[in-house]
Parts: sequence; structure tokens; C-alpha cells
Amino acid sequence: MAAAACVTAGVTHPPAAAGTQASPRPRLVVLLVVDQLRADYLERYSARWNGGLKRLMQEGAWYTNGAYPYASTVTCPGHATISTGRFPRSHGIVMNSWFERERGRVVECTADDRVQTVTSGGSIAGGDSAAKLQGSTFAGRVKASGGRVVTISLKGRSAIMPAGRQSDATVWFGAGGTFVTSTAFAQELPPFARDTLAAFPLASERSSGPWTKLLPEDAYSGPDDGVGEKPPAGWTALFPHPIDIPQFFAAWQASPLSDAYLQRLAAAAIDGYKLGQGPATDFLSVSFSALDIVGHAFGPDSHEIQDMLARLDQTIGALLARLDERVGRGHYVLALTADHGVAPIPERMKGEGHDAGRIDTRGVARAVDAALQPLLGPGQYVAAVLYTDLYFAPGAWDRIVERPRALEAVKQAILASGGVQRVFEASELHRVRADDPFQRAAALGYFKGRSGDLILVPKRLWIASAAATTHGTPHDYDQRVPIIFFGGSVRAARLAEPATPADIAPTLGRLAQIRFDTPDGRVLPVQP
Repeated sequence: MAAAACVTAGVTHPPAAAGTQASPRPRLVVLLVVDQLRADYLERYSARWNGGLKRLMQEGAWYTNGAYPYASTVTCPGHATISTGRFPRSHGIVMNSWFERERGRVVECTADDRVQTVTSGGSIAGGDSAAKLQGSTFAGRVKASGGRVVTISLKGRSAIMPAGRQSDATVWFGAGGTFVTSTAFAQELPPFARDTLAAFPLASERSSGPWTKLLPEDAYSGPDDGVGEKPPAGWTALFPHPIDIPQFFAAWQASPLSDAYLQRLAAAAIDGYKLGQGPATDFLSVSFSALDIVGHAFGPDSHEIQDMLARLDQTIGALLARLDERVGRGHYVLALTADHGVAPIPERMKGEGHDAGRIDTRGVARAVDAALQPLLGPGQYVAAVLYTDLYFAPGAWDRIVERPRALEAVKQAILASGGVQRVFEASELHRVRADDPFQRAAALGYFKGRSGDLILVPKRLWIASAAATTHGTPHDYDQRVPIIFFGGSVRAARLAEPATPADIAPTLGRLAQIRFDTPDGRVLPVQP
């Protein structure tokens, strides 16, 4: 009898070819996310790399046309998409934060009043969890299959979304200047994190010296003091960057030291939990955040980005060496990607003759209120503008849609404010249209009840931020990210076919022989 294909939601698992044996199940699945790692960085800046990133590029299945298809290209939705194989339209994480209409306030994507933050000294009020995430994560399936799950990052959302609702350890760098977890995951700080903090106190990083350039000066392209750079407090636009300053924790997070510390924590977790040495497949997720911090301050063309990547190449190399030693080459599989890209600095682009600039979101709110007042009477109608999502005050939207003149006045006011290319009503986003790329991107990022009443699409090279630059649009520099699979039975190849980060979870599921249903992702052909 011919073997039948196993069909799951959105993903088809074909049978093994007759006469062949399934590849050995990996002992460990590793997910590496580099916050703000734009796809073009790997080719643009890798000439002198010789560590882990270069190894993944050379030995892995590298999808060079990986991209998010939705508009809300920011950290929390990106990590949720990677982890669930779903787009925001399905997993519900529309931005890093959104306006909660019922409470009349902005809420963070992981905020959860029902849990507490756990430090090495005890618990404090106000915690985080994945309660707002819709659907299961790949890590959840690993956990249900008897494996151990560990997730680590500087950012809470970047550790929490890969874990989902359950893990053996989920830790991140908290506001108090130390690594923390949440009672959603554990009642005390995991031993590997507690022991690492005791053996390598963060305060000792003050004596590491300033952040200097790793490579020879001629390895860096462009000026060190680029147009539009906005260094964090205590730093200038020029190297070296001091660490032992009053703003120590901010400087530490923005330096390669923080990535190296995450690698140290990951190595401790591999040893402490004996990851990859048990009867079931385990899961380790590490999300490196420093590149994003530096990118917002210095932009994608800066010497800081170039040096951060060169050092991250070494850091990931050290992590791969630990995995080779403890788990064994061929006994783990790994995926590397990013949660989003980043725009060029607008002032730099404008100086080169492009139409580029900054959207004044407060100005947009004022313009909308001013347009509505002659039609609806005095009042403040806009409750919040959160990047590209505009929320109206309770009752205001119903009054606006009842009056076509009022709705048209709102749209014209937004378009006239500068930098906005399209404006979508929520009712226009219930269906995804293949013939309109901006509508499709906005619709895939829309989730009823959390997204704004209006969704704005910035013009290309326009951003809505006071930082040097940012992301969060459907333009290619924000959407395009690398997708690389490595290890186990993965073949080395450079692949031009399109892929999305939603494909990562089902592909890891195939490699780990763990069934994982996903509505938006597909299994990529990374095996021979």
C-alpha cells in the first residue's frame, strides 16, 4: 500500500521515500534570533568574519529571500511569528504595545498583572507572560513531548514569546539591572542564571574597558560619525565607547558585552540542564538584543553596527563550539533569523536626494482632531497613535464612520500631515488581498480588538520615531531577514526561493520529528 501524506493545518508532511530511513532525531533544537539583523548585513559586512555567523552561512541552508509579509515589523510580533508559525492576524501580537480600549491605556505585549517578576532576591509585583499570545509555540510542543525548554534574552518579550506558556527556564534582563524571570514560569530564578550571576557579577563588567573596534580601520565602510546618528547618553558618535559610566547598565546593554553574557548564560544552561543529553529532544532559544539597541542609535550604515556584527560572529562561534562539545556535531539542529530589519537614517537619505523624513505622530493626532471638530463638535477624538496604529476615543469611531464626510476629512488630514502613503480602515483589513501588497501587509498584521481603528502605511524612507532610525513598516528594509537552518541532516545550500519566519517552526518540527500544526508556515526543503 502506498504511504499517505500526513496533512496538518497549513503544512503537508510527505512520507519518507521507499527504502529510505528517517534522519536521526536531533537531541537539541536551537533557535537564535538576532534583533534587527537585516538580510543584507550577511553579505554586506561578512568579508572578515570567521566565526559562527560565517559558519552558518557556509554550512547551513541559507534562505537569502526571507521576509516577513506583514506591516508590523517589530520585536514582539516577530518573535511570536517565529515561535508559532503564525502571522499577527492569527497569533494576536500586533505590536510591542497597543492601546487596550477596555482599560483606556497602553499595554505591553507581555504585561500580566496576575504574575510577579522573580529576581535572585525574591518576587516583586508586576510580571510578564505569554498570556496575550494566541496559539501554541514550537517550544510548547517540545515541552509536551517530554523535552526541556530554556529561553534567554535581554528583552523580556524576546525570551517570553519563544517559550510560550511553559518552560523549564525563561530569563531576561530586568529593569533592576539583573536577570529575572516570572512566576508564569518559575517561583525562583533558575539555578544556572543565579549561579552565573554569582560567578560573573554584572558589576564586574565595568572593568572590561571601553568598546573599541575589533577589526582594522580599513575594514569599516563609511564615516564613524554618520549623518543623523543619535548616541545614547554617555557616548559620542565616535569610537571608543566607555562602559564604566553613570549610565553603566544602558552602556552595557548597547555593547557587545551583553551578547557575550547571553552566550555565557546559554552555555551554563546547556550544562545545567544537560540539554541534548536526555531521552527527548530539548529546545534552547537565545535572542541577541544589542544589535537592535545600537541600530536605533547609530543606524544600519554605522561602524557600530559593523563592529557589533563582527563581535557577534565570534560570540555565536563560541556558542556553536559549546554545542559541538556538549551535544555533538550532527546531534543538534539550529535556526537563525531576525525579528525585523531597520530603515536607513532619514537625514542621511534626504542628504542623498531621496524623499525621506519623520512622521510626527502627535502632529497627526492634532490634525485629525482639528479636522473632526468642525464636523462633530469640540473634543479630543484621538486616544493614541502608536507608531502606525491610530486609536479613537470610545464612541468616536462609531460617530465618524456614520458620517462619510468626517471619515474622508480624517484620511485627508493624515495624508496631508506628511510621510504617510496609505490609510486603511479596520473594515478594509478583514480579508487579505493578493493584488494589493500594502493592503496584504496591513491585513496580515491586523488583529481585531488590538489593532488601531486606522492603520497608517508610511512612505518609503519615512519613519515615526525620534530615534536615529527604527522599523515597523511593510518596506523591504524592515521585512527582509536572513533565515538559516544548520546541523543534523540539514544540507548546505544557498537558496533563493522565498521564505518567511513563519516557516521556521514547522521546519524545525519536521527536523525534530515533532508534529507542529501551523496555519501560515510551511516545511522548507532543507534536507537532502
